[in-house]
Amino acid sequence: MSSSPATLPITNPTQSSSSSSQPPISTPAFRSFISRTTTSLRQTLSQRRPWSELIDRSAFTRPDNLTDAFTRIRKNSSYFRVNYLTLLTLSLAFTLISHPFSLLLLLSLFAAWCFLYLFRPTDQPVSILGRTFSDRETLGILLVSSIVVVFLTSVGSLLISAVLIGGAVVCVHGAFRDPEDLFLDEQEPANAGLLSFLGGAASSAVAAAGANSVVGRV
Repeated sequence: MSSSPATLPITNPTQSSSSSSQPPISTPAFRSFISRTTTSLRQTLSQRRPWSELIDRSAFTRPDNLTDAFTRIRKNSSYFRVNYLTLLTLSLAFTLISHPFSLLLLLSLFAAWCFLYLFRPTDQPVSILGRTFSDRETLGILLVSSIVVVFLTSVGSLLISAVLIGGAVVCVHGAFRDPEDLFLDEQEPANAGLLSFLGGAASSAVAAAGANSVVGRV
């Protein structure tokens, strides 16, 4: 009496591969973050003034006193705020490019925040060397790592020096550029300047990051 051959278990390769390999980052949330950042950047750059007005040598005159210099800086920062922000960004970029190790540290820190917390699916915990870390533990490790990278290495001093250099260039240009030929928008408040623009941009960036963080954690 012959026995029937043993039935081999049938597995679906598609299901096994999809269950074993999940993306380490939430792709829709990351794409939304990139799309919002790109859109905001394009909208901001579209508001920049012509660079020919910024470097018009015929408009440079010496201020009469400190009060006149501060008035010029306020008016020029309100008119050339996007151009000034671009100069500050270029100062940061050139400083970091000239120090590849610091740039690598910042990029690694940014990648760690993206892949380990902001856009990581909640059903995929962080596991390192056989130990699983909760979201609170992961957040704490990332915060401590950020403090160490920014304040206990040369990254913090480089960022501060780049901002100071860019700010000095902006202040010198704003003090010596006569704003009499500029057509300032009347709807802008009188105290609108570079600092208020930077504050608004920073708050928008923080809000966008917070929204995407919620998307990534939910």
